[in-house]
Amino acid sequence: MKNSTDAHSTDEHSTRSRLPLSALRRRQLASLAWVYLVFIGLGTVLLGTFAIAFAASLKEDPLENPFRFIFPQISPTVWISAADLGRQGAGDPWWGGFAPGGDIEFSLTYGAKADEEIIEPIVEVPRRKPGSGLAAAITTTFASDYALIELVGTSQNSYELVDQETGQNQSYLSKTYDYRIRYDPDQVENIKVERTPFTALAPRTQTLLDSTLPVTQMERRGRVASWNNITPGALGLIFNSYRRVINETVDLTTGDRLFFKWMGNSFTIAIGRVIFMIVLSSLAGYALARMQFKGLRLVFVVVIFSMTIPVQVTFISNYLVIRDLGLLNTNFSVIMVAIASAHVLLMKQFFESFPKEIEEAAMVEGANRFQVFFFVVLPNAKPALIVNAIMAFQGAWNDFFWPFVLITSPPSALAVPVGLLSLRQSYGAGQGDWSLVLAGAFISIIPVLIMFIMFQRYIVTNQTSVGVK
Repeated sequence: MKNSTDAHSTDEHSTRSRLPLSALRRRQLASLAWVYLVFIGLGTVLLGTFAIAFAASLKEDPLENPFRFIFPQISPTVWISAADLGRQGAGDPWWGGFAPGGDIEFSLTYGAKADEEIIEPIVEVPRRKPGSGLAAAITTTFASDYALIELVGTSQNSYELVDQETGQNQSYLSKTYDYRIRYDPDQVENIKVERTPFTALAPRTQTLLDSTLPVTQMERRGRVASWNNITPGALGLIFNSYRRVINETVDLTTGDRLFFKWMGNSFTIAIGRVIFMIVLSSLAGYALARMQFKGLRLVFVVVIFSMTIPVQVTFISNYLVIRDLGLLNTNFSVIMVAIASAHVLLMKQFFESFPKEIEEAAMVEGANRFQVFFFVVLPNAKPALIVNAIMAFQGAWNDFFWPFVLITSPPSALAVPVGLLSLRQSYGAGQGDWSLVLAGAFISIIPVLIMFIMFQRYIVTNQTSVGVK
């Protein structure tokens, strides 16, 4: 049987050796191409929902149906227009605004049938609050208090289109209105307004064909063209939802912005849990892997059993203990409730695979058990520690249950997942303003992505071989 197998492998090797080098190269390239295509396909499927959610977070209306993949926030032409309007409004082409000295040129083009008269629309800068949630309650400055509008020019053109029903050419007229929106020079207050909303009311017989900046939405059955901000700046146009989630998440009692405080709270909880996890799981894992003592199996069974109990079963008793210790509404309460869990088991498995010969060599040199652990084993456990740290950081950062139960006030003490719930209640469910909720969710995943990017090389590095050398 062995001889036949050897003969078969010899024949296969000789067949490959007889193939031209170019043919072997083509086979290798074809195999690599198929592997590459498979990975591209898997990546496309896995990242598809992520990409759509990110695109929706940039839109003014993420719930539009059908969903458009080409929209103003990703159009370079619109970026240029937005940057120019931001420069005119506040001298800032990036984030825009409306400030003293602002002088904006804005054009509207309406069309109608040749036998219909095109009437000048009624335009205004409305007194519109910046959002539908928390910031709307404390807003005191509006662009309408400082804006002066005047018509500076008109022009008219005619064109023909084919009527879809009759197939004949139909004559149409278009008329362009050029407006000038100036910051009132008589205002004594030197105030910069972040947004400059704009509306234009026209009869149903005429249609808005073009404008300096694409219209945000059509209201009143198409009669009112509405812009949320005609001086956005390039970045203000693209990342408007992200700017809003930072500016509009405020404490109604103090006026302080909350989102970065939520991020700081989650970061404190995650780092604290990582530190406690590394200390406890490395010590406990090494003890279970190397120490021989009475009741070792029982301890291991208890650790495994504790992993099978849902936190909802014991959360009442944990809550009472934390309450009696006076730790409610503190970050430490969330850190201490979930430190070890599966990390002890993972570290135990790593230490069991670590060569005992290295430890024995260190003991021969006179090192005791603690010195072996801290100066020999632990430095070589860096890949396992980093993988566990990333898992602990991600779990703590995304943890919703314990922060929701243990930290309820003040608003500045909330963690990011609980803060996102408040955004959902204020903007999403009540107002349908889901772009802001999506933007907050995407900002919240940035620290986890940074963790993976910084430490991914340690995940695939095995430093045990380095220690053996």
